[in-house]
Amino acid sequence: MLEIYTDGAASGDPGPSGAGIYIKKGNQQYEYMFPLGNLSNHEAEFWAVIKALEICKSEFPGEILSLRSDSKLVVDTIEKAHTKNNKFAPLLEQIKTLSEQFPYFFVKWIPEKQNKQADKLSRSAIQKT
Repeated sequence: MLEIYTDGAASGDPGPSGAGIYIKKGNQQYEYMFPLGNLSNHEAEFWAVIKALEICKSEFPGEILSLRSDSKLVVDTIEKAHTKNNKFAPLLEQIKTLSEQFPYFFVKWIPEKQNKQADKLSRSAIQKT
């Protein structure tokens, strides 16, 4: 099972944004960061999940995924599999499509203090835009 920590950050709302992904597989750890362009913080949070699922699809196919995010909005939206927000709806569809390619996909909200590594990576990604 993979533990996947995601975070999105934006400098401004909207503004330059980035995604940070920190993956733990047993004793191994993997770090990824992606500049995302001009997005809101919430959009960056969704994109961080999408990028994490894309990484897992190519690097860790068939794994059980336990995704953790400090964004209540993202976790609630994924758990309910529904949003009324037109900006988030296509992002949610991408998450649904990608997550269906894994035997099990769990999502859990965690406090910010437990997501420091992904937060650091997302902030570093903003500098790369």
